[in-house]
Amino acid sequence: MSRKDELQDVIEKVQNLMRAPSTYAGLKEKAQMYLDSIGTNKEKIAAKSLIEEVEGDITTIDNLVPFAHSAQAVEIFGAEGAKKFAAHADELQAKGVKYCDCPACSAGLSILEDKDLILQA
Repeated sequence: MSRKDELQDVIEKVQNLMRAPSTYAGLKEKAQMYLDSIGTNKEKIAAKSLIEEVEGDITTIDNLVPFAHSAQAVEIFGAEGAKKFAAHADELQAKGVKYCDCPACSAGLSILEDKDLILQA
């Protein structure tokens, strides 16, 4: 079985991360570098870089809530959108959720489930 076959689920998770509208360009670049490196002598470095970036980019609920109530959120989402976003963040916090549930953070958390496999490069 090739390394690429072993990582097929991971590859799909990384592609989901890249498709998420809330994933910023720098993380998409790291994800693409990782995908391009699978099976090469650059895989280990790209894997480590991807994991470090994902770990640093996943938003905790303790960071999400203040952002959702900020003027910056209003600038990004508009007044009504920010109000809905803040209510959603508050609801997540009330439920005891630890992390943001946006597509990018959700995909990142999914990738981290396979961290050991990814870093075996």
